[in-house]
Amino acid sequence: MTSFIHVIEFIAVLAGGIYGVLLARRSRMDLVGVFSVAFILAFGGGTLRDLFLDRHPLFWIKHEEFPISVFFLAVISSFIPRFPTWVSKSLCLPDALGLGLFSILGASFALDAGTSWFVASLLGVVTGTFGGVMGEVICNEVPSLFTTAPLYATCAFTGCWIYLPVQGWLSVPDDLAMLIGASVIVLFRLIAVHQDWKLRPHGSTT
Repeated sequence: MTSFIHVIEFIAVLAGGIYGVLLARRSRMDLVGVFSVAFILAFGGGTLRDLFLDRHPLFWIKHEEFPISVFFLAVISSFIPRFPTWVSKSLCLPDALGLGLFSILGASFALDAGTSWFVASLLGVVTGTFGGVMGEVICNEVPSLFTTAPLYATCAFTGCWIYLPVQGWLSVPDDLAMLIGASVIVLFRLIAVHQDWKLRPHGSTT
């Protein structure tokens, strides 16, 4: 793993961990609950990616500084009795950052494993979204991925399809192509939340 990829993955883990901490604190969990949700948010999607691609050891086992960092995030948050209101309203920021970085990492690792572009884009979406799905389930919330909520998986899928041709057809260096794709996902997600962009639900007909 190049140093650039390692840094990007570490930032993604921190973003996922912060989102998990805030989500768990909103559900009034204790330290064990906060760490558990933060751990799942930070590593759930990437673990599925590694299992699907048969990458061993799992990325958070190979790099022990990742789970250690999430543990300290959870512990530090336990010393803060109450977060300001604006912090709770800022959940979309670490969520969008983690979504963008993890999605592009997932697509990049899938390409390295020899998958097609379409499969790489799907694994990018899985990597970026499924930690959040599992975390929301544990917090007794209906996952936003499966509800009429602001665009989520669509942002990840779109950003992956920006990244793939940019690095494949335009011969842009992979590091730069990853940053472009991740930036598209982050901005798309933030705008979707702010503008409440949603896909039209398919209701039953009678």
